[in-house]
Amino acid sequence: MTTKAYILVETAVGKSKEVLAELRQLHGVVSADAVTGPYDLVAIIEGDSFPDIGDLVAVRIGGIKGIVRTVTCLAIQIP
Repeated sequence: MTTKAYILVETAVGKSKEVLAELRQLHGVVSADAVTGPYDLVAIIEGDSFPDIGDLVAVRIGGIKGIVRTVTCLAIQIP
């Protein structure tokens, strides 16, 4: 089963455009958009497992210069 998460991203001032372009290049990022509110960007990501999501967030997304902070919201199935 595919695991899905929403990533809320706060960027450094003036870095949203560059961070958005890099996010959109990553394998596992389904979509990424600039938004209004307390965060600058929101990305939807998918992976085959929780460890895949963790690797994508902690290593690949976390390694993008210009990101100040992220919040990961895992999607859950409610019967």
